[in-house]
Amino acid sequence: MKAYLDIETSFWGEITIIGVYRADHRFIQLVGEEVTKSNLMKILEGVETLYTYNGSRFDLPVIERELRVDLTTHLHSHDLMYDCWQQNLFGGLKRVEEQLGIPRLSKGIDGLEAMYLWDRYKRWQDEEALKTLLLYNKEDVLNLPILESRLFST
Repeated sequence: MKAYLDIETSFWGEITIIGVYRADHRFIQLVGEEVTKSNLMKILEGVETLYTYNGSRFDLPVIERELRVDLTTHLHSHDLMYDCWQQNLFGGLKRVEEQLGIPRLSKGIDGLEAMYLWDRYKRWQDEEALKTLLLYNKEDVLNLPILESRLFST
């Protein structure tokens, strides 16, 4: 089975959210204190291939550093960013989505803004900031299978 993963981090490099969409149509988000090695490994149970965008350079190394687990020893990692490069699609995920016409509701939010949203949530219990951040992460994750199908549909 395959799954798609994206993480968000704080200004201090801690993982604030892990979003995973599994091929069995389950979408799960671990938030704050829920972000543990044990919870992540439960979510990834039965997964053979994990799809990310820039995950080999960001998501997976951060997970290894913060949760002390090298996911590449447990499953195959497939970074869609390199497939994009082969098709002359460069830039971050949002830029590639724009080039391919993949829509998103959280338009205008990027990784830096995601850190500010988490900070607002933690500092002032701003539930709207958390809601926006969760939507942003969800779209990052759920747009990965769309990206994959666009890259390999030709």
